[in-house]
Amino acid sequence: MFVDSHCHLDRVNLAPYDGDFSAMLAQAGQAGVTRLLSVSIDLEHYPAMRALIDPYAQVLVSIGVHPNSQDVREPSLEELTQLATADPRIVAIGETGLDYHHSQGELGWQRERFRRHIQAARACGKPLIIHTREAREDTLAVLREQEAGAVGGVMHCFTETWEMAQAALDLGFYISFSGIITFKSADELRQVAQQVPLDRLLIETDAPYLAPVPYRGKSNEPRFVPLVAETIAAIRGLEVAEVAQATAQNFARLFLERASAA
Repeated sequence: MFVDSHCHLDRVNLAPYDGDFSAMLAQAGQAGVTRLLSVSIDLEHYPAMRALIDPYAQVLVSIGVHPNSQDVREPSLEELTQLATADPRIVAIGETGLDYHHSQGELGWQRERFRRHIQAARACGKPLIIHTREAREDTLAVLREQEAGAVGGVMHCFTETWEMAQAALDLGFYISFSGIITFKSADELRQVAQQVPLDRLLIETDAPYLAPVPYRGKSNEPRFVPLVAETIAAIRGLEVAEVAQATAQNFARLFLERASAA
């Protein structure tokens, strides 16, 4: 059983399935992907995404506004908290974080948005989904300042150094790897994946982005997440089934057990 711990199902290309969302999910199921987390990037598109996944119990959702989303409704602490507590299918806050690669100029607004997401996560007791790019020091600083370790979460689509992974692990976060780990140029990232404790590791597609080899450059889908597990298994000397089982258990521990205890 594989878990795609981070995808954007409302953005996946359904052309190969003649526009049939259920057929895409069925194909993922045939590949052994039995649980998925569809991640929010803004509040404007969230209602449509939530309606899309509603008939499919294997799909969970998050609520949040991506750090790169501009010219969108700015989320308030109250709105994020209310939405997250009212819907049991929402198991996380995010994705949130800092991105200094795609966003330029004075980025105080991005840090303030990040802080509100952490505050909402603490208010509702749900973990965070963190996006970080070229903002290593500030991401860790805000997480510590806002005591994000009280709720923990996941550093999604991890592409940073082992030192940052260690800092995130020390804060109680999990580390998630995407199809990037299969890229020929990702030797340093594979070294990081080799060191992350198995009980703190997750896998994801980030579909429709970052399709793994041999599909690199094409639209990504949840059915490709086993390829991420295969790469991790190879570099760690494990069976793919061991990686699948460990990452599924980690997902349940982080997102499901906390939700059921709430």
